[in-house]
Amino acid sequence: MGVLRDHPELALFFCLAAGYLVGKLRIGPITLGGICGTLIVSLLIGTRHVSVDDDVKTVFFALFIFSLGYLAGPQFFANLNRKSLRFFTLCLIELVCVLGIAFGLAKAFDLDVGTASGILAGAATESAVVGTASEAIGKLSDLTSEQITQYQGHVATAYTVCYLFGLITIVLFTSQIMPMLLRINLADASRELWEKMRGGQAGLESDEREALPGMVGRTYLVTLADGRTVGDLQSAMGGRITVEGVKRGSRLLTPSPGLELTLSDLVQVVGERAAIIDAGREIGPETPAVPGLDTPLATSQVAVTEKETIGATIDRLEKRYPEFRKDGVYITDVLRNDQHLPASGETVLARGDVLTLVGARGGLNRLVAKLGAVVKNDATDFVYLGFGIVAGSLLGQIVVKLGDVPMSLGTGGGCLISGLVFGWFRSRSQTFGAFPPQAATTLKDMGLAVFIACTGLAAGPQAWPLLKEYGALLPFAGIAMVLVPATISLIVGTKLLKIEKPLLIGAIAGQQCSTPAITSITQVAQSSVPLLGYTITYTLSNFLLPLTGPILVGVLGA
Repeated sequence: MGVLRDHPELALFFCLAAGYLVGKLRIGPITLGGICGTLIVSLLIGTRHVSVDDDVKTVFFALFIFSLGYLAGPQFFANLNRKSLRFFTLCLIELVCVLGIAFGLAKAFDLDVGTASGILAGAATESAVVGTASEAIGKLSDLTSEQITQYQGHVATAYTVCYLFGLITIVLFTSQIMPMLLRINLADASRELWEKMRGGQAGLESDEREALPGMVGRTYLVTLADGRTVGDLQSAMGGRITVEGVKRGSRLLTPSPGLELTLSDLVQVVGERAAIIDAGREIGPETPAVPGLDTPLATSQVAVTEKETIGATIDRLEKRYPEFRKDGVYITDVLRNDQHLPASGETVLARGDVLTLVGARGGLNRLVAKLGAVVKNDATDFVYLGFGIVAGSLLGQIVVKLGDVPMSLGTGGGCLISGLVFGWFRSRSQTFGAFPPQAATTLKDMGLAVFIACTGLAAGPQAWPLLKEYGALLPFAGIAMVLVPATISLIVGTKLLKIEKPLLIGAIAGQQCSTPAITSITQVAQSSVPLLGYTITYTLSNFLLPLTGPILVGVLGA
């Protein structure tokens, strides 16, 4: 332990490595996860008085909370509409319940502000509350520095115990008990809902892939199209195929619309699979790949920014731009935040969606120039990132008094809001402020892990006394603060909001911000349909729940 005391960087990264290893341990469908594992390990090491400078914790928490907001921003603002209002109701139920129960327990059992905040963070399985509450405790003017340290330690300890019991409860309740209460087979209900959403078309199982790709290229020997021009052939096929190459003997010809095909020409066509099959009936028999006639296809990503495109279907977009058919360019993927949507004709496009276009380079470049913004997301724009965190930190310093209670967002709440705004603003054009999702996710995960490790190390000396004092209360609080809002949401969601049952189960996991829960739910459902409800409430709760930390601290500390 002496080495760890002398070299805090060793202690920090040992906590991360050992904590994530502990987090991989599985008991039935339950895994603790890396964050809870890191906190457990750091609390144990912290009992030997190993610590890391507080500034490290502050910096990494700012990185975590800004990245969290940046990733959630586009979807958060997109969900502020009438359609998502019923899901927003579930998040308000969660918010009111966890704040009310935490406040009630604090008054009933005379809990200090740190223990109450830790119960709130752990039972709500929202790690960000640990940071926002700890920061708010540090700003209470009537506490000594020793009390601040002690209460911040209580936040981490109470969080660890309540998180463990809250996690087990939300996973079992949503994935196992809720389907029984709703009297449904979750897998069958999810499949039926997916077929209904797709207009009666059956969806793929989680372990299935399409056997026949939608976009293909083929070569044909001209026996039936002798004397027809390339333009006539493409028109006869309704613009559903594009002639990308013609080989006559040893010569490669440019497939201009006026080029007349002759007997024994080899023609390469690209298009949707059904159209390519029909093309063989117009041209002649299919041939193996022809050397020199394999035209490469280029790929480009374009962001949806035009007002006319927002809210339109892919079918409507392709009709609006005839170049799609004329130049043989196809939409193969739609990326919304980090979710891949099917590139089918009925998919409705939203602002900030990233379309993957595939086609011959010349036609692709012409169409991209008309569509608008090419996505620039290959490297992090540190100017944008830096100013975003600065703006959030400054916003967090603003203090507003509600009566006699001073309230401030703190660095955590300020950076969360700035992250939401900066992420949303970036999504509107995708041409500046690049913060690749992989980079943002890495900073988010590492920022939270380092912050939790620092918190656990500092809290180690206070852990055991708190557990002895409130050992029985903490597990009870962890279970109650999950069951109460989840049960109310289940009743309200089915009786009043009329949310489809698979979506409701996913939404309740999302209001709890529980990734392990939705993982277990999708495994039981054998479908990603519950994710459609989860993403809305998860995004909203990720913004709302961290703000409960300063609110509870402000009320109890007044």
